[in-house]
Amino acid sequence: MNGSVEASKHFKVGDRIGWQQPSTNNTEVYSLWATSKRFHVGDSLSFEYQNDSVLVVEKWDYYHCNTNNPISSFNDGNTVISLDRPGFFYFISGALDHCKRGQKLLIRVMGLHQRADSPPSIANPPDVGYAPGPHPSSGLVVTVTLSSVFVALIVTIVTLVLKEQGRDSGESSDENEGP
Repeated sequence: MNGSVEASKHFKVGDRIGWQQPSTNNTEVYSLWATSKRFHVGDSLSFEYQNDSVLVVEKWDYYHCNTNNPISSFNDGNTVISLDRPGFFYFISGALDHCKRGQKLLIRVMGLHQRADSPPSIANPPDVGYAPGPHPSSGLVVTVTLSSVFVALIVTIVTLVLKEQGRDSGESSDENEGP
């Protein structure tokens, strides 16, 4: 991947239902919608609604459905928000009690869309020099260290077991000897 960027995506919030107060038994509709998507810097959200509004708010305002201090407020019926930075974005309805009934959206925006470049063709190999390999002993040091620890552990266990067996056999031979 060399950092080339895929085209940005345009998401209609709520898909076919758009931006509206959810039904009583479907209050998680926007949470479910958001978790099924992957948002990146450069993407955009389209809120389509009637007799409602969209407020961009801070985290605290989102969780408390506070409409008094929005970062931005829209009521044009077709609001497009560009996702211009990575991080969390919080949206709530400005209509009375709609947020408390589930009309709110929290999304996490990732970095730019990345796409893998197609591998170079054989006729056109990349002009790249050879990179130095890892130091020859770097893997050996770890292997020797882990092997040494393992061997030491086995020797310790065997020694303890033999000492314990020696005590047991010494005690039993003392008990079997008569006066």
